[in-house]
Amino acid sequence: MTAASVDYLVVGAGAVGVGFADALVSNSRATVAIVDQRQAPGGHWNDAYPFVRLHHPSHFYGAASRQLGDKAVQPRGWNKGLLHQASAPEILDHYHQTMEHLLATGRVRYVPMSRYADGTIASLLSGKSEAIQAGKIVDATLSGTSVPSTHKRPFSVAEGVACIPVNDLTRVTQTPAAYCVVGAGKTAVDALVWLLEQDVSADRIRWIVPRDAWWLDRAKAQFSPEFFEASVGSMAVQMEALAAAASLDDLFVRLEACGGLVRLDPNIQPTMFHGATITLGERDALRGIKDIVRLGRLKEITHDSLVLDRGTVPAIADTLYVDCSAAGFAHRPPEPVFQGKRIALQMTSSFAPTYSAALIGHIEATLPDDDAAKNALVMPVPTPRFAEDWLPMMAASMTNQNRWSQSPELMAWILTCRLSPMTALMRNVTPTETDKIAMLQRSRAAIKGAVVNLPKLMAAYAARRAARRS
Repeated sequence: MTAASVDYLVVGAGAVGVGFADALVSNSRATVAIVDQRQAPGGHWNDAYPFVRLHHPSHFYGAASRQLGDKAVQPRGWNKGLLHQASAPEILDHYHQTMEHLLATGRVRYVPMSRYADGTIASLLSGKSEAIQAGKIVDATLSGTSVPSTHKRPFSVAEGVACIPVNDLTRVTQTPAAYCVVGAGKTAVDALVWLLEQDVSADRIRWIVPRDAWWLDRAKAQFSPEFFEASVGSMAVQMEALAAAASLDDLFVRLEACGGLVRLDPNIQPTMFHGATITLGERDALRGIKDIVRLGRLKEITHDSLVLDRGTVPAIADTLYVDCSAAGFAHRPPEPVFQGKRIALQMTSSFAPTYSAALIGHIEATLPDDDAAKNALVMPVPTPRFAEDWLPMMAASMTNQNRWSQSPELMAWILTCRLSPMTALMRNVTPTETDKIAMLQRSRAAIKGAVVNLPKLMAAYAARRAARRS
């Protein structure tokens, strides 16, 4: 391989870009260059806050060719009894080792601290640039990941008011009178739970919640043999809820009743869903925080008050504000994955960015170069934002899974891919395990009913989205 010419140029060395390259190189003789603006592979994990962990088990995250973490059950803490969830250092080491493996093939070149544009790679450090020719350009940046340490704060802060990104929470040396966590997503929950773990009283915590969220119960998303009933059973009852729902509102009543979704306050209807998980123990601990401000997004912090979309509240003296307002993933319209000389990496299975990337890499490596045929297998799964976005996310994911099941060659790969949680469970079921077989049959029957009911609910979804835009 020469520096000037490669089969594929991957823009982005995060989880998605490296995952695609790993699957592509493992299943072909392709040459690849990977360009990234950061100094090490792993994408946003390089900028993660110290106490962050995956919010699902490690064994179905990362590059497909090598294991991340193990399947040990956690012995203590909020996740006691659940499977290992990798920390940021573990994840970064995983991607470092994966990159070393790719480089050792002699067919991969890695160019960190650089930017690609219009056929040229430019170093951010030296300013030098070089021309490069690529058979295809692989865009691994479409998720637009935003993290607290690098995003621009969306609210103003008066001079002298203490406001830090969540990354700096572990560096606090002066005890404030109160903490105020800004944001309602996974990062905010991580920060709040961490403060409670450090024995900060819930009475000293204020929480700015722009929108309440629906959460997934982490105990029901473990996907390993010892959690077979919880994982497959949860999918079955969610599909039964989808099959029986008379309306969108009824769907969420049913999803909560079956344990498919949980919320913080039973008296407040959530309007947000990002697919994040929470344990019931964490939820119950968060319910101990009583000073929750629900007046929309924070616009300004002054010495005396907090100005929000729908009102103003008095500030608490000597408060340390913790910014957890980064959006996480960008919400952009889906586009075809395969576009001639361009490959646009996107989610093709709900809650599974690295599995999606590996699947696209495998398809690119093994299927004929027919964009229409390949795109038929990988309908982009939209990133959920509003609560009702649960529906098109599941619809697209179900459509893809149905199409994969009709391709024996693709299913053979899926059944051996460690990143595919449900198929790993099904692969290990033996004919004598009648209870598990019955649960799988129940899940398949529920999916059939859900498919029948989907058009009516999707029409209601389209109407609600149109009303929201008007």
